Amino acid sequence: MDIAPFDFIIVGGGTAGCVLANRLSEDGRHRVLMLEAGPRDRSPWIHLPIGYGKTMFHKTLNWGFYTDPEPTMKDRRIYWPRGRTLGGSSSINGLIYVRGQPEDYDHWAALGNAGWSWKDLLPYFIRSEHNTKGAGPAHGGDGPLWCSDIEHKHELIEAIIAGAGELGVKRTTDFNAGDQEGVGYYQLFTRKGWRCSSAVAYLRPAEGRSNLRVETDAHATSLILEGSRAVGVRYRQNGRIIEARASREVILAAGALQSPQLLLLSGIGPAAELQRHGIAIEKELPGVGENLQDHLQIRLMYKVAKPITTNDDLRSVFGKARIGLQWLLTRGGPLAVGINQGGLFTRVMPGPGTPDVQFHFGTLSADMAGGAPHPWSGCTFSVCQLRPESRGTVTLRNVDPFEAPVMRANYLATETDRRCTIEGMKFARRLASTGPLRELLTEETKPGPAIEGDEGLLDFARASGATIFHPSGTCKMGDDPMAVTDTRLRVHGVGGLRVVDCSIMPTLVSGNTSAPVVMIAEKASEMILADTRAGSAPVRVGSTTPRPLAEPVREGSLT
Repeated sequence: MDIAPFDFIIVGGGTAGCVLANRLSEDGRHRVLMLEAGPRDRSPWIHLPIGYGKTMFHKTLNWGFYTDPEPTMKDRRIYWPRGRTLGGSSSINGLIYVRGQPEDYDHWAALGNAGWSWKDLLPYFIRSEHNTKGAGPAHGGDGPLWCSDIEHKHELIEAIIAGAGELGVKRTTDFNAGDQEGVGYYQLFTRKGWRCSSAVAYLRPAEGRSNLRVETDAHATSLILEGSRAVGVRYRQNGRIIEARASREVILAAGALQSPQLLLLSGIGPAAELQRHGIAIEKELPGVGENLQDHLQIRLMYKVAKPITTNDDLRSVFGKARIGLQWLLTRGGPLAVGINQGGLFTRVMPGPGTPDVQFHFGTLSADMAGGAPHPWSGCTFSVCQLRPESRGTVTLRNVDPFEAPVMRANYLATETDRRCTIEGMKFARRLASTGPLRELLTEETKPGPAIEGDEGLLDFARASGATIFHPSGTCKMGDDPMAVTDTRLRVHGVGGLRVVDCSIMPTLVSGNTSAPVVMIAEKASEMILADTRAGSAPVRVGSTTPRPLAEPVREGSLT
C-alpha cells in the first residue's frame, strides 16, 4: 500500500537498521521506511544457533565478499561474510556478546568525540539488554536483546579455564562488567535456544506499526541530493529502480563496506576517487572509505583425546539425532550454543595496559570457518589482536552499485600487529601445554610442530589468517580532516544525512562488534529524535511515496 510522506529512510535492515526502525517508529509520530537488500529472515538456519555453519557461504543470505589480493597475506583474497537479510550480520554471526573495554570508548572521547565515553554509553548497552544475569549496575533486565548464559559446562572449556589459571589468567563470569580480562564462558545472543538477532529483538515487535514500512529485496543504488541536502534514496526492487523521499533524514546503516560505497556512488568522498570514476563531486570528504580496520584471526587446531567435541556430535547420524533430540526437548546442547563457547582476554605484549588479545575456543575443528568438521575429535583456539594498527580502504570497483567495492584490509602491515599476533600464538601454545590440557590435547594439527620460531609463526599467520568478521571505521566519527561524521553521526557538510553502523567507529573496539553496533544505534535513535524535536518543520521534498521510474532496468544497470 502507498503511505504518506516518510520522515526517515533507513538504508540497511541489519544490526543497526532494525534498532533504528523500532526506536524511530516507536511513538507513532514519524513515518519510517527501512530498505533491506536481502530477503526476509525466514531460513531456519538463521534462527538455530549452530546454523551459522550453513549461512557462512549461503548464496542468498550472505554477501560473500572477498578482499582484493592482500600483499601482506601472501596475495590471498580473504573471504568476508556479511549478512544479507533482515538482521544483517546479527542473523549469521557467531552470537558472541562482548561490549569491548571501557577504555575503547574513553579513547573515542579523548579523540574529540564528546558524549562517547564509557560512562556516556553504558546506559545504552543496559537499555538494549535482556540479560539472563538480571538487571543491575552493569546490565539490563528488560531490554529487547536477549544475552544468555551458557548453562551447561563443557569438559574441554573447563580444562581450558583451568589451564589458563596456571598462566595467571583468572576465571571470570562476565566479560562485560567493566573488567574484560579473564577466561570463561561467553554470553550469547540467544533466547531459550533460539538466535536473538536484531531483527528478532527489535524489528518483530515493531513490524505491525502502521507508520513503519519494511521493504526487502530493495538494493539502494544512490542517494537523492538537492543542493547540499539528502532528500531520498533510489533503490532497485523487482527489476525496477524506485525513488523514495524523506522529509527529515536519510540514515545509512548498510555497514562498514556498503555505507561508504553508497556515499561514493552519490558523489560524497575523496575527490580523486570520484573523478577516477567520472562521478560528479557533490561533497568532498577525503575520509570516506579510509580507516578500515578488522580483527585478523589465527586458528590453531588440536586433536582431542576424548569424543567430547562437536566434531563427534556431527560425525554420525546417531550423534546428529542425539543433539537434535536434546535441542527439541530442552532447547539446549550444541545446537543451542553454536561453536565458540569459551573466551579469554589477556595481555601478551610488554608494558602496562589492558588485554590486547582475545581467544575464541571452539569445540569443533575444520579447515575453514563454516567448513566441514574434521573426521576426528578436534577443537580450535582462535586468537586475534584486539586493537590493530593496520589500516585499509574501501573504494569503488566501478560505478555499478551491484558490484562489490574494492576492499583491502592491509593486515599485519605494522610491526606492532605482527609482534602481537606472534605473541598471541605463542600464548596459545603455552596454554595447550598446561597440566589440565596436556593429556586432553593429543596433537597440534595446525600450525603443527614443524612450524617454529617467530618467522615460522608469522608465515603461518600470513598463509592462513582470516577475518573474524569485524570490519569497521570507514566513515569515522570526529572533527579532524579525515572524519566523515560528527559526534551526532551527521555527515559533514550534507544536511539530512547520517551514518549509523560500524563504519563510524574511530578505532575498533576490543572484541566482537555486534553489541557495540546495537549500542550505537540506540544512542543514534535518541539523538535523531532529539534533533527532530528541536529542529524546524520537515523539508518539502515532493512526492515521498516510493515510485518506480518510467522503465524497468536490468540488474547491474543504472539507467
